[in-house]
Amino acid sequence: MTSAMTVLTGLHDRVFGAIERAGDRWLLGLTARFAFAAVLWIYFLNSARTKVGEGISGFFSIAPGAYYQIALPAVEAAGGDVGAVPFLPWGLLVFLGTYAEFLLPLLIVIGLFSRLAALGMIGFIAVQTLVDVTVHQIGAEAIGGLFDRFPDSIIADQRLLWLVPLSVVVLKGPGLLSLDHLLARRRDQAHT
Repeated sequence: MTSAMTVLTGLHDRVFGAIERAGDRWLLGLTARFAFAAVLWIYFLNSARTKVGEGISGFFSIAPGAYYQIALPAVEAAGGDVGAVPFLPWGLLVFLGTYAEFLLPLLIVIGLFSRLAALGMIGFIAVQTLVDVTVHQIGAEAIGGLFDRFPDSIIADQRLLWLVPLSVVVLKGPGLLSLDHLLARRRDQAHT
């Protein structure tokens, strides 16, 4: 019995060791970036588009709705007048949050400064979650809970799953099929 188990575990280790070695440098990062692009990129792009004006020129102006989404307490303190919201810190937060929502997902998808962009998105999701819970005061059913029998809560379940591909990119990098890898190869060639 022991020899059969030794043979099986040895076979297991050889097969899956070969698979791991074959895909280690490129597959995991690429898969994580693909999952992010397929599931979340359009979500964040559409969300970011609600925070700027219409058309090309509108891209360069923050829409009033951005203040309501990101800095609602400041808008309420200003009597609903977005123009009366102080730039520091609220206007700056709205500006940075709006354009981060455009830029960080794009950087992850194309694989440029991927680890830093993924780390930024993890922070963005943490702030988004904090705002949803404390400012927009979403209900307990939307917050949900981990390790319960319901896998569909917006906060506990979905956002945890959002963090998985981002964490893979932070820890393992974007993979060989990325601009980061291309730039690293060029840099290494220039130094040789």
